Amino acid sequence: MESGTEANAILAGLATCGAAPFDIAGAGLALASFDRPGVSFSWYRRHLSELGEALTETLADTAPGQDRDIAGCAMALAQVMAGRFGYQGDELTYDDMQNANLMRVIERRRGLPVALGILYIHTARSQGWQAEGLNFPGHFLIRLQAAGGRAILDPFHGGRALEAVDLRQLLTAIAGQDATLLPDYYEPVPDRDILLRLQNNILLRAMRQGEFERALSVIARMLLFAPDHVPLWRESALINARLERMGAAIEALERFVELAPSSTERHEAAALLQAWRGRLN
Repeated sequence: MESGTEANAILAGLATCGAAPFDIAGAGLALASFDRPGVSFSWYRRHLSELGEALTETLADTAPGQDRDIAGCAMALAQVMAGRFGYQGDELTYDDMQNANLMRVIERRRGLPVALGILYIHTARSQGWQAEGLNFPGHFLIRLQAAGGRAILDPFHGGRALEAVDLRQLLTAIAGQDATLLPDYYEPVPDRDILLRLQNNILLRAMRQGEFERALSVIARMLLFAPDHVPLWRESALINARLERMGAAIEALERFVELAPSSTERHEAAALLQAWRGRLN
């Protein structure tokens, strides 16, 4: 199957997954392929399999025949990802768009927290462990559940396990000294939301650089797997209007009106639609 066609099929197949887990690393490769047309998935898929096999070997070597606790599971995961394969956060060129492209992250062993988190989640799940992203603000973290315990890990910093005091320090560094840890920050986020967060990094950078065509392309791939994500339709409408593509802008805003849960948002969008339609007459 041609890579572009395969990527479209993979992502469109996720549109009805809801909050259920799926092959998140495979979906990440599909998204990455849009910026690397013609590049085969084969080598990257083999690497994903290699990560899982390496973790299996590490677990067998470190505690043969012994009961393993959550700390041992988390340590083994970090040893494989950060130790054996050298995955780390890119602190020097954080805003480089390569850091959000899973293919380039695998090649460079550097990336954004969310991109690295996807690889950690994939590798943890290869052992039948439960792994999920957390709704922590400003910095993507994962929660690992295995061996009857839980641990919160930071993929950007070598997969280190974070205690409550570490989370408070991280939060205050991001949101200021008055910030407080809230229960919401420990809530899991569905795999689809993780992919949206990954792509939002590219979308925001494209918008900041005035690359509106690229921004629309990113939105289009996001809508493949999240067609009911309301903000994307509004963003598509506004960008198209900025580019004077009023037909496409109107179509996107009409879809926004259909999906928007807020009556206020629907009313404001309807008024904008009327103005845009007037520009076509």
